Amino acid sequence: MKFAKLPSVDDVDFSLPTDPPQNAELLASLPRAAVRHVYIGGTGYNVKHWVGSLYPFGARDKDFLKYYATQFNTIEHNTTHYRIPDAASVARWYEETPADFRYCPKIPQTISHARDLGIYSGQIPVFCAAVKGLREKLGCCFMQLPPHFSTRDLPLLQRFLDRWDKAAPLAIEARHESFFEPTVASESFFQLLQQNNIATVITDVAGRRDVCHMRLTNNRVLIRFVGNELHPSDYQRVAAWADRLKYWLDAGLQDVYFFTHEPDDILVPELAEFTIQTFLEKIPGASMRGPKRVGGQQGSLF
Repeated sequence: MKFAKLPSVDDVDFSLPTDPPQNAELLASLPRAAVRHVYIGGTGYNVKHWVGSLYPFGARDKDFLKYYATQFNTIEHNTTHYRIPDAASVARWYEETPADFRYCPKIPQTISHARDLGIYSGQIPVFCAAVKGLREKLGCCFMQLPPHFSTRDLPLLQRFLDRWDKAAPLAIEARHESFFEPTVASESFFQLLQQNNIATVITDVAGRRDVCHMRLTNNRVLIRFVGNELHPSDYQRVAAWADRLKYWLDAGLQDVYFFTHEPDDILVPELAEFTIQTFLEKIPGASMRGPKRVGGQQGSLF
């Protein structure tokens, strides 16, 4: 992820913001789940650099998804951002992953970045029908609004949500600065998500601390954590997230999707391995698993 990257992060204040007061009311209203889930994953599996550490020596491209899914239990599935998948692809994705794996498919840019958010294109129901073929392995779709999409465009977002298939869980990532200013319009955005049972996407990245907004709107959250080549702050930030997630999960949150980003994805396994170790220590009782690299062999599970 190149969004809001900085050449140096030495002077960045990575402290997580305090919870907005609306979170306490929301969390108190949620039913307590028997099992709380933390899903940890990357943004893709076609990374040849992982062969010999995360994947076994000699691993072939066609088997990368299978190996990835034994190490991670979710994926920020960017493939769907570029095309609506056909039934054969969806069936293969389903068959090549274990029962506890969850996909988070990104809404195609022909919808999310269209002037009308795809409302008149007919693509919204086609995409929803396609990803619902993942059945119980459909974790949460997510839509990344374009940078120019502001709070002035909320009526259009409402029309989009009116057409969205509510059987497909959805989270929305906003980027325009207007969504994070203390205004009536920005609050209307989060209320719109909450009223439609849509989750928020929280992005923790060096160059835009406002998008690390901490607002929750239903019983799940998607976190896009952008590391900086394993800078010491990466580890400190993961520890801070563990504390915040423990608080949210103890208070009523049910599902957390935590995606580790690193430049070119090369260091994602190292960051994810530290993340799972930290989360297991600090969030006891939650269901989770993540990678454990074993040199030259396929990693074992925690």
